[in-house]
Amino acid sequence: MIGAADVGGVHVKYLYHCPRQLWLYVRGIRPEHLSDRVQLGEAVHETSYRRSQPVDLGAAKLDHLDGALWVHEVKSSAVSRAADNAQAIHYCYRLHEVGIDAKGAILHYPATRRTIRIPYTTEQAAKAAADVVTVLETVAAPSSPPRLARPACKGCSYIDYCWME
Repeated sequence: MIGAADVGGVHVKYLYHCPRQLWLYVRGIRPEHLSDRVQLGEAVHETSYRRSQPVDLGAAKLDHLDGALWVHEVKSSAVSRAADNAQAIHYCYRLHEVGIDAKGAILHYPATRRTIRIPYTTEQAAKAAADVVTVLETVAAPSSPPRLARPACKGCSYIDYCWME
């Protein structure tokens, strides 16, 4: 199983998107390579902001950290989601843990040419710490969390696993 230091941005994103997806992901069930949405996201990431370099923090890999210490994340969706915000703030949290005073996160949505700036506050830090605890509790459960209502699963790479009967 994973420990607190192993919790990365993908874990937090999956926690917000679907706890069942998180539980399955940690157990090695990873059908993402079959998903058109995942492939689109990878293509958007590869073609957007090519001059920026990813930052690898071990369990967390963020898209870019600028000179003013803002985390930049490129998202393929057209709308901002709570999972996007939580993932980006998790990266700020991890940076603070290693002594880098991240100021916050900037989410880039190339499909709509929008950016969202999220300052990193003490409240955000507390929420990020609580998210790590919730991730660990979710993945430690002996059985998977219940699946979401079917409409929430649209486009999810785990839909066949959760809904085959």
